[in-house]
Amino acid sequence: MKLHILGICGTFMGGVAALARELGHAVEGSDQNVYPPMSTQLEGLGIALKQGYAPGHIAADTDEVVIGNALSRGNPAVEQVLDAGLRYTSGAQWLAERVLPGRETLAVAGTHGKTTTTSILAFLLDRVGRDPGFLIGGVPENFGVSARLGTGREFVVEADEYDTAFFDKRSKFVHYRPTVAILNNLEFDHADIFPDVAAIQRQFHHLVRTVPRRGRLIVNGEDARLAEVLAMGCWTPVERIGLDDESCDWRARLLAADGSVFVVIHRGVALGEVHWSLLGRHNVMNALAALAAAHAVGVDPRAAMPALADFRSVKRRLEVLGEAQGVTVYDDFAHHPTAIRTTLEGLRARVGAARVIVALEPRSNSMRLGAHAAELAPSLDQADAVVFLHRPGLPWDAARVVAALRGAGETVPDVEALLDRLLARTAAGDHVVFMSNGGFEGAPRRFLARLRGGG
Repeated sequence: MKLHILGICGTFMGGVAALARELGHAVEGSDQNVYPPMSTQLEGLGIALKQGYAPGHIAADTDEVVIGNALSRGNPAVEQVLDAGLRYTSGAQWLAERVLPGRETLAVAGTHGKTTTTSILAFLLDRVGRDPGFLIGGVPENFGVSARLGTGREFVVEADEYDTAFFDKRSKFVHYRPTVAILNNLEFDHADIFPDVAAIQRQFHHLVRTVPRRGRLIVNGEDARLAEVLAMGCWTPVERIGLDDESCDWRARLLAADGSVFVVIHRGVALGEVHWSLLGRHNVMNALAALAAAHAVGVDPRAAMPALADFRSVKRRLEVLGEAQGVTVYDDFAHHPTAIRTTLEGLRARVGAARVIVALEPRSNSMRLGAHAAELAPSLDQADAVVFLHRPGLPWDAARVVAALRGAGETVPDVEALLDRLLARTAAGDHVVFMSNGGFEGAPRRFLARLRGGG
């Protein structure tokens, strides 16, 4: 079968493309924005990429078009699919029909931490010999690809609450019907499709309704909004994870403030210590969730825990790009104030009094709409300085955020000005963190190249 994937460079759709290619389909695709790491992965698989959504990019012999949720009516490629009467589906539906039947699906949901937790869970299952399939919304360093079929019984999927497609407004995760579901946390996000947090809670409850009695729900026991979701009705055994709540089934006791060393405790019994490279309390919670989910499908957590020492995070999750002139440069996929705060807290615990400088692009739909504007300044509290990319057309005043920062802050109108300001501000010993959930016009690597004298 020949597939054309619209929106192929999105992290989810790029994973669908990789799975389709592994199944033996002919795959090509198009996207408005083609940038790493997904473009690199797809090109390595020999998948042809076309820039833009011109109707002519869809070959006449295409059997099916898989349409990403970023596309809507009025898009030239979408209109071509409809006018030509081509067979089409969504990425989530394609996955549910072509990959998940016959597998034990483990789904990882939550406002934050989905990609990292999915990567940890797939890695643990792999290290104990399960050879899981997976689809991850990023490229985990240990695997080098965002998706694979695997030969084992389990398939691990990052389960997003964002809507499925222009023709299917349900959350993507309701398609997956998992045996085990992780509910990491729940906050307001995706302001472009959800009017309030209650609407998101309803979607999470739709997911809860699909998990069978023989399955398991792994739930953040310290999240009040998730407790409200379960109160709507729950028919599946629940195991709760937490750091401070001693009533949780799975807990961790931090032995290092930055979260790099901790003890795992299961129902009051200490299972052993974890030493790993990730930072922050939030990542300790991610590890607990993954261990609990692996245990739910029969993995001995004591056997799996030592593997965490070898776990390498996902690209663009506080990824160290390099160091030059004594300045360490990071690339981070920031989409929400809570994620920004927890990431910077973890980094601060690691670097101590060293200066942390943040380059921030408000790129997610919720960020651009201003849904999180009031929370941005507090989330940046650990930064000593912030250079805020305030592109023309941003419908809210970034100057108010900058004025409320604890550290020094300023706005710039474009990436070139941002790079100039960073170069003027930084000195040896600084840590510069680029935060955006988009391509950021290659700013992190361009900055590193300038530090090295290459541009």
